[in-house]
Amino acid sequence: MTFLDTLKDIALPFVMVAAIAEGLWFFAARKKYDWAAWATSAGDLIMRRLLGLVPFALTAPVFAWAYGHRLYTFHLRGIGSVLLLFVGLEFCYYWQHRASHTIRWFWNAHLVHHSPNQLTLAAAYRLGWFDKFIGTGVFLTPLSFLGFRPLDVVAALFLNLLYQFWLHADWIPKLGVLEYVLNTPSAHRVHHARNVAYLDANFGGVLIVFDRLFGTYVEERDDLPCQYGLVHPVTTYNPMRINLQPWIDLARDLARVRSLNEVWNYLFGPPGWRPNGRSMTTAELRAAELNAAD
Repeated sequence: MTFLDTLKDIALPFVMVAAIAEGLWFFAARKKYDWAAWATSAGDLIMRRLLGLVPFALTAPVFAWAYGHRLYTFHLRGIGSVLLLFVGLEFCYYWQHRASHTIRWFWNAHLVHHSPNQLTLAAAYRLGWFDKFIGTGVFLTPLSFLGFRPLDVVAALFLNLLYQFWLHADWIPKLGVLEYVLNTPSAHRVHHARNVAYLDANFGGVLIVFDRLFGTYVEERDDLPCQYGLVHPVTTYNPMRINLQPWIDLARDLARVRSLNEVWNYLFGPPGWRPNGRSMTTAELRAAELNAAD
């Protein structure tokens, strides 16, 4: 058993118990809690664990090639190499996460995480089933090319995602000066909101500095409460339908293409892209909102 396996065996029961405790706290406080959504997230997690037994990941050969041609060999024995891995992972994760929102091929898998219409701790482990099969891990391979073992990169990614568990809380207030450096519950509420003003923002993992650096940071506003879920809200609690429907929709779009340009844009264009000016991308939704305001 690897260190990562041990870490998962310890962490996953903890986060599930914490999510249940949050639901019970909501119940005791007479606040609405979506237990059906909790069950959906639990079902998603169970199936993802089962799919984890499949000995295949699309980017595994790329990781192996990158490490085989590494520029250096890093051993995580000192603070310097650990910090380099941490910052390097944050940088790569930022671009991976940003691509998962702006490229439909990746969004089809990632949107599962954004499907809950209530932001709770249980939403943190609704991550979808197909990431390992569509190549999102390619954004992390530069770390292995730099000299970090693929297993160390994957373990660091798991720790990064584990940190993000507590961010999926709608009841934790802003955290003062920490908002300038760290990804916080407030910043992550914006990330999960379907309000047009909040779309495609705050992609960081532990840090928020790369969002500030690359112009994707959006602050939570007191005058604009976050509405959670997808632009077109999911109305089913069936985890199979939530995971498969985006790919069915993509197949239907590809079945009626009329050019290679349409094939490319349906696969790798922004979510919501349509030919002949019928698109509903984030940029076009914002433009429509501005026009409506005028």
